[in-house]
Amino acid sequence: MKAGEARTITTTVEDPNQQRPRLVLGEGRYIMGFRKFIGVVLAGIFLFHTLCHSEKAPNYSFVQEATLAPRILYYDYIIIGGGTSGCPLAATLSRNASVLLLERGGTPYGNPNITNIGHYVATLSERGPDSPAEQFVSDDGVYNTRARVLGGGSAINAGFYTHASRSFIKEAHWKESLVNESYAWAEKKLAFRPPVLQWQSAVREGLIEVGVLPDNGFTYDHIYGTKIGGTIFDSNGHRHTAADLLEYADPSNIQVYLHATAHKILFTRGPGGRRWARPRAYGVIFVDESGLVHKAYLTGNPKNEIILAAGAIGSPQLLMLSGIGPAYHLVTHGIKVVLDQAMVGQGMADNPMNLLFIPTALPVEVSLIQVVGITRLGSYIETASGLSFSSSWATRYVTDYELFLNQTEQPSTMTPEAIADAIQTVNSLVNATPGANIILEKVIGPLSSGYLKLRSSNPRDTPYVRFNYFKEPEDLKRCVDGMKTIINVLNSRAFSKFRNQGMSVQSLIDLIVNLPVNLRPRHFSSAMSLEQFCIDTVMTIWHYHGGCQVGKVVDHDYRVLGVDGLRVIDGSTFLRSPGTNPQATVMMLGRYMGRRILAKRFQTRRH
Repeated sequence: MKAGEARTITTTVEDPNQQRPRLVLGEGRYIMGFRKFIGVVLAGIFLFHTLCHSEKAPNYSFVQEATLAPRILYYDYIIIGGGTSGCPLAATLSRNASVLLLERGGTPYGNPNITNIGHYVATLSERGPDSPAEQFVSDDGVYNTRARVLGGGSAINAGFYTHASRSFIKEAHWKESLVNESYAWAEKKLAFRPPVLQWQSAVREGLIEVGVLPDNGFTYDHIYGTKIGGTIFDSNGHRHTAADLLEYADPSNIQVYLHATAHKILFTRGPGGRRWARPRAYGVIFVDESGLVHKAYLTGNPKNEIILAAGAIGSPQLLMLSGIGPAYHLVTHGIKVVLDQAMVGQGMADNPMNLLFIPTALPVEVSLIQVVGITRLGSYIETASGLSFSSSWATRYVTDYELFLNQTEQPSTMTPEAIADAIQTVNSLVNATPGANIILEKVIGPLSSGYLKLRSSNPRDTPYVRFNYFKEPEDLKRCVDGMKTIINVLNSRAFSKFRNQGMSVQSLIDLIVNLPVNLRPRHFSSAMSLEQFCIDTVMTIWHYHGGCQVGKVVDHDYRVLGVDGLRVIDGSTFLRSPGTNPQATVMMLGRYMGRRILAKRFQTRRH
């Protein structure tokens, strides 16, 4: 059978006979509830509000529902995960090989909650098996969200776009010229310069005034000082995602299946099943939305591969489900051990974030994170403004809090009085504040890390994840230094016109301590000690990494150690987060490794 012969590429993402447009984008200011605002903050996502206009989705003839897939398929490359790295990787490989891309979620196109920034929080707040943003709580008691949609995190995040530092590129052993070419390849489709209005300008000038120097203006580069970064929202406020990079693909060489949940990677041990042979990946079992099982196999070329691009949570999870991981852990879940690899799921990290809510009587623009202060103290300072809210989230918070405490067997600290105080605090904010403005700090690195373990052998169950925020004292010191920088900005002359003089810095700290920004217990000293404040009010900024790290689970070419025919190419391989936001670097990595894989595939032919 020829490569890809079993494929059926006959339908488009949308039925061309339908009269309704693929995207329905409204105009106007985005209004959201404070509960949803908190949910966004907890996920590390901040809104970009602007006028939105109708956009036509790409006519990808090669994107179909997995229910239309044949039971048996054959391809040169099988990529699991159509996210931030999977889409550019698949597009690149398809130029010279047949590619199957499996995505467990749906399409971002035609979903106004994704494409229309005016409905953005509705996507993040949605619960259910088909939601594009899957919510979970880490074992640290911190709200989290992982993407479940073509385009991955780029389809549900705030869109900040920036490169990794040169030191990060050097440590990764990447070729700098190819890195730059790969960034530029993505930027032609989806990177833009954002507007910078009054609030963002005031924070920018405040950062410069308090010594976060030099002033680097607008740049994608990751360098010390204060800068304006890029965005994946265009001038009309339309989101561009990694799925747009599939426009580079060869339509005759690629097939994308949606709602295709990979259950297991298949391995063989060589001719005759000799026990001494290295395991080799040769196929994938995936299940469509109706529950039908499909099998995808690699064609006969020994250079063909299966590539995991399922993200920092999905990739280590699927390795374990396929029999690669700590043997003792796999056995407890009834999984046959292919390779005892103790480092799978280790090194899980998430950059901790802490913030202050800044009420102001002045009208401000509605903005996402545009300005960043990259300090030499080990933290990044960012801001968002003009967010509206309500108090309808309190009941859900109490329910989630009690559920978490029951699951972790921790004593409840939510007395009826505490619940009443929280609701009263929110109600006072609703009545007194025209919009929510925040200034946050994110810790560089971080040094602290944790682990991922299977919850069950069901691939649809989110694993247990612990990030161990502030386990390393240096991370806590960086948080304190970052919070001190925020306080200095608040007290700066440049920011004075937005400062509510009737509200002291201490009252801003007290406010966050009394808001349910996570499910962690509060200590009496958290309002008086910046160290305890950081620990008690920590949130995610959604920059998960680790679990399949280079040098521990994969080599520098991202091949899984101890097996053949299998790579992991996504943020799970990172030893630390690449700067202020990883999405540009993850996209670049997909393109970069696609180029390298193809170069080696045809190396012998050239000579």
